[in-house]
Amino acid sequence: MQSFILIGNKSGELSQHEGQEKMSETNIIKVKRLPNGTVVQIMPDGSQCPIEDKTDWTRLKNMTEEEIEAGALADPDNPPMTDKELKRLRRVPNPKEIRHRLHMTQEQFAIQFHVPLGTLRDWEQGAKQPDTAARSYLRVIEKAPQTVIQALES
Repeated sequence: MQSFILIGNKSGELSQHEGQEKMSETNIIKVKRLPNGTVVQIMPDGSQCPIEDKTDWTRLKNMTEEEIEAGALADPDNPPMTDKELKRLRRVPNPKEIRHRLHMTQEQFAIQFHVPLGTLRDWEQGAKQPDTAARSYLRVIEKAPQTVIQALES
């Protein structure tokens, strides 16, 4: 059973805009997703109240690609990224792809590059993402594996 806290005010707004009340314990609602997929609000007394789904799923399923694109472009909370912003993005190095290009097993890669085997497995299975330092290290391994190997051997 998945539990999470939905942060927003009771009117359903999820981000604070001009004139909107500030967040406090009185306007945060707690919700939980039941095993059947139903989302319920956890009331102060611990009881559960189903949250009404107001989404018109039929309309959404029948939208054309043009309508989807127009809707996305019109969303003031999520404007499209500019070319400058897109250029700044860097992909997260894929440890499994790097390891395969080097023709190594997980054990060989872990030993050669001093990465805990469990950590490597977590990265490859998507259970965890490499942190900033690990991403930088993986980029260096990807670009110059022999240099890294020589540096670690000396």
